[in-house]
Formats: sequence, structure tokens, C-alpha cells
Amino acid sequence: MVSPGYVRIEDGVITAAGEGLPDGPDAPDVHLEDGLLAPGLVDLQVNGFFGYDMVDADETGWRTVVERLPETGVTSFLPTFITAPVEVQAAALRRTEELLPALEGRGTRILGVHLEGPFLSEKRKGAHNPAHLTDPTPEKIATLLETGLVTLVTLAPERDGALDAIRTLTANGVLVSVGHSDATAAQVEAAADAGARKVTHIFNAQSGMNHRDPGVAAQALADERLSPGLILDLHHVSATVARVVFNAAAGRVVLVTDAASAAGMPPGTYELGGEPITMPEQGPPLRADGTIAGSGLRLDEAVGNALALGVDPATAVDAATRVPADLVGRTDLGRIAPGAKADLVWLGPDHRARMTWIDGQELLGGGS
Repeated sequence: MVSPGYVRIEDGVITAAGEGLPDGPDAPDVHLEDGLLAPGLVDLQVNGFFGYDMVDADETGWRTVVERLPETGVTSFLPTFITAPVEVQAAALRRTEELLPALEGRGTRILGVHLEGPFLSEKRKGAHNPAHLTDPTPEKIATLLETGLVTLVTLAPERDGALDAIRTLTANGVLVSVGHSDATAAQVEAAADAGARKVTHIFNAQSGMNHRDPGVAAQALADERLSPGLILDLHHVSATVARVVFNAAAGRVVLVTDAASAAGMPPGTYELGGEPITMPEQGPPLRADGTIAGSGLRLDEAVGNALALGVDPATAVDAATRVPADLVGRTDLGRIAPGAKADLVWLGPDHRARMTWIDGQELLGGGS
């Protein structure tokens, strides 16, 4: 619901929210004249930002991303590590675990880590290095679960051992997403039966919508258990197809940025997963062979793009807040309701973040 209203906050938690003006004589501490007050945005796929690639960023890089993501309205995120040898990913997870105490309370919440690979299809590798793609054996899954940091894993369910891996990951509280996959719709359905609940960047690096041979994208739209991730920069997916996704998967769409280190930076050469990418004047970052390599998208911009397509404001905001928060089990995030964390963003009439609060503390902007 979108209407004029108020929010009360105490000790970093929302204690009341309602339509119209609040009861009582006290004037509000902050009054927003226009735009939209939304829950803080939740991004489940951030490879990097502001010149830093999350998988190998040092403490300065992590601190920069955590402190500056509120500029984009994002108050919670999953740093995303793309395909690498399992032992390299495990080392990156251990390094991240060591960094986390120094990042606590400095800005955007870190909700864990998203591993996008290495259990992906060679046929749908996208910007991932095919030399490191492999099957999800029990030993490899156990190695990656050692730190307890993994919140989301993207994998291809057609790989040997994938269904057992989905069951193991799900039993350990990890959200499983189907992606970089050449699977049939039936194979994706089997993945959902095993516990998968998401599809990574729908229509990108996956089998599609053939009317006699449906693949990942078709099952993502048809299966109400699955939430399709959507990179709404209007380069990864056209406006028409984005409307199809919102209409077919009503209430299930998850807006993500899939941001690379080039996001928030001028045109130039950057890195994704240790390999070079080029940020052009217009459009998303690219590998040397022209393959799209992540995006330069802001999540507040993605919400604005959804609204420009005619998506209902509550639905557009939900796709970047409540839906992703619920998928990772954080029902205290992504909503304006009593008991929720006071993570909020004021989106101006241009739908860009003007003010951002985390735990009720203002981290960006100034109100009137």
C-alpha cells in the first residue's frame, strides 16, 4: 500500500506505522514533502561496487562498499563470489569471516555470501571461467559450508549430484537458486522439489521459453515456488520481457543489480572474479569477447525502471525489499511494520535515494 503516513522508531526498531498523521502533540523529527518512503532495499547479488570486486577486496574495499551502498538505497546485501576453484572460494569465505567484525555497524548489512558457481553449466557459463566449473560433490559442498557464511548458492540442477546438493544446502539453511543452467523445465521442477526457491537473473545465461521445449525461464515463471531474479537495467532484459516477468510471476520477482566492480565508477577497465571487464560509456560491463559481465545498475534505479514500466509502486518496492528479505529468512527486514528493523529509504520523485536509515540512524542525505 502506498499512501501518506507516518513511522515511529525507537532503539532502531519500528514501533508504529500508519496512514495519515500520528496521534499526539509532538512534531515529527523528519518530514518528507514528496517522493516515497520505502523499506531499505535488499540486494541479493552484488559482485562488487565503487571499483572493488568483493571476492578479493581488502578491508578498505569492503569498508568502501559497505559505507557507500546506502547512497543507492541499499541497506542489506549479499556480496557475491563468482566461479573459482572451490578451495579459492573457501579461502575467500574465511577471509571475509575475518573482516566482518570490523565492518559491523559501519553501513549496509551483510547478510552472508552468495556463491554464484562453480556448479554451473558450461553451455550457459556467461562471464564465468569454464575451467573452474565442476559438479557439486558432497565434499565440495561441505568445504564451502565450513564458515557458515554462505546464504545463497546459484547452481545448475542438471549437473551430476546437484539434487542431493540442493537438499544438503537447504537443510543447512542455504537458499538455492537455479542459474547459469541449460536445464529443462522438468529438471528445474525437480530442483524446486528438492528445495530450490529462486532463479538467478531470469533469461540471462539459461534455457528459455521455447513453447515445445521449455527451459529454466519458463519454469521460473510457471512455478509459484520459484522467485525469479531480474536485472532491470533494460540491457539484460528488454522492457517488454520485464513486463512479462512481473505479470507472470506476480509477487515473486526479486530485483537484483548483479553489480560488478565497475558500478558507480566512470568508464574504464575493472575486474570481475579476477578477470578484466570494460565499462563502456553506455550499457553494462563487458568481457573482451563482448559477453555481459555483471552490471553498473543501482537498485534504486531498478525500482525506478520498474515504475516506468507501469509496475504498481507497492509491487516494485516489494521486489527490492520484502521478497528478497523473506527468501533469506530475514522477516525483520524489507517492510515498514512494527517490530521490523528501522531500515528505510526516502526515494525522491526521480526514484533515487535521498535519505537512507539503518537501525534508525541516518546514513545519507538531509530532510526537511
